[in-house]
Amino acid sequence: MKRYRLDGSGSIEGLTLEEAERPCPGRHDVLVRMRAASLNYLDLKILHGHFPAKTAGLVPLSDGAGEVVELGEDVTRLAVGDRVASTFLPHWIAGPLPADARKVQPGATIDGMLSEYVVFPEEALVKAPAGLTYEEVSTLPCAALTAWQLFTGARPLLPGETVLVQGSGGVSLFALQFAKLAGARVVATTSSADKAARLKALGADIVINYRDMPTWGQAVRVETGGIGADHIVEIGEADTLEQSITAAAVNAQINLVGRPVGAPPIDPATLMRAIATYRRISVGSRTEFEAMNRAIEVHGLSPVIDRVFDFGQAPDAFATFGKRGHFGKIVIRI
Repeated sequence: MKRYRLDGSGSIEGLTLEEAERPCPGRHDVLVRMRAASLNYLDLKILHGHFPAKTAGLVPLSDGAGEVVELGEDVTRLAVGDRVASTFLPHWIAGPLPADARKVQPGATIDGMLSEYVVFPEEALVKAPAGLTYEEVSTLPCAALTAWQLFTGARPLLPGETVLVQGSGGVSLFALQFAKLAGARVVATTSSADKAARLKALGADIVINYRDMPTWGQAVRVETGGIGADHIVEIGEADTLEQSITAAAVNAQINLVGRPVGAPPIDPATLMRAIATYRRISVGSRTEFEAMNRAIEVHGLSPVIDRVFDFGQAPDAFATFGKRGHFGKIVIRI
């Protein structure tokens, strides 16, 4: 079989294709013929060495989808032929995030999905939603589940509430789609007229160009009659948190998806401007993943994919993703 490995150099040139022996499943494992994998911003951090784990020799990518081709003798959850998706944190089955769950993370602390065959513990997989392609299923484990958890936690999204999403990355687009399914009003920010049109086609009610309106937090308040947004998807770019605070309604939930990059620390006085809850998001459990997949099936939701690369073009997929001009997910067909 073929697989990619990182050499630890921190460059795309260090992503190399190699031949390896096809693995065999243990008693509680399943062997999956991988069909697609998708990229997340964490994968770029890992590639460039900005992650506290050894990357030399690592098979990258956390998110993948494929077909079960062989079972260990004690496997009960799955069958040969099942279409499955990986889980971002395999040890998080249900309930609150376990303290040690992030120690086992495919594509980060253990080998990931950029391989023709992967062995998984049976509990580390979920069945794919019916009606989606493998490429679409591969977009779900991180971006979609993160967006799903935004609205299903301690303060669930209610019909008629306002959701603010930032940009056109995977999490923001899934959040937009889930919010519309829930009957919410969506305000989106973007950087171009072309992306604004595509966001509106997905269902965004209001789109604000943050290049034309740097103080877009105030623009959100104007567009909502001075009330602000009830749920905010804060992706952690430079200066976005302060604008999100400005945009927040009373008792809003500001969902912290990413970590602020390139901005000075926020003054505690700025945080206190909003009467809001700050909630740090860490993807979701397998049980939440399964619930999300049921919703995707019922509503016929289609993930937004910007481009699909062939397996031999994996370095090109990383390069394209790194330019950050995509709308939706970047996927590699395996």
